[in-house]
Amino acid sequence: MSDDDELEDDFDEVDEDEEPSEPLVTIEVTGLSLYTHHGVTDAEREIGQRLVIDLRIEVGACDATVTDRVEDTVDYAEVCQTVALVAQQRSYKTLERLCAAIADRLLGDYEAESVWVRAAKPEPPIPLPVQEVSVELVRDADE
Repeated sequence: MSDDDELEDDFDEVDEDEEPSEPLVTIEVTGLSLYTHHGVTDAEREIGQRLVIDLRIEVGACDATVTDRVEDTVDYAEVCQTVALVAQQRSYKTLERLCAAIADRLLGDYEAESVWVRAAKPEPPIPLPVQEVSVELVRDADE
């Protein structure tokens, strides 16, 4: 029996009464650039600097895969506005705390199973040549 015949046999064994599983949706935002006032030093918090935020929101099954309506999913433009608000409305010393605040807000405002947040400082104020520093945080809805 050839490999193709085995694949056909496996395919024939699928229960035709089973409904196809709904696709799971992940929304990603990459490179959201914001001017913020986060950092350990007074100068960082006073002068400010650019941060780059990346996000991954695990939505799970959503109706937009069928309806094609923005109302039936998480609107990524709205997500970007929410992240900008959280990142710019107050100052945090650590990127860890900023990422946690962003994740908490996204989980609170949107129906998501989990959120991954990455915040990077492209020009970190340290005395050695570094391309960037970053922090990643993952938070599940059931935490």
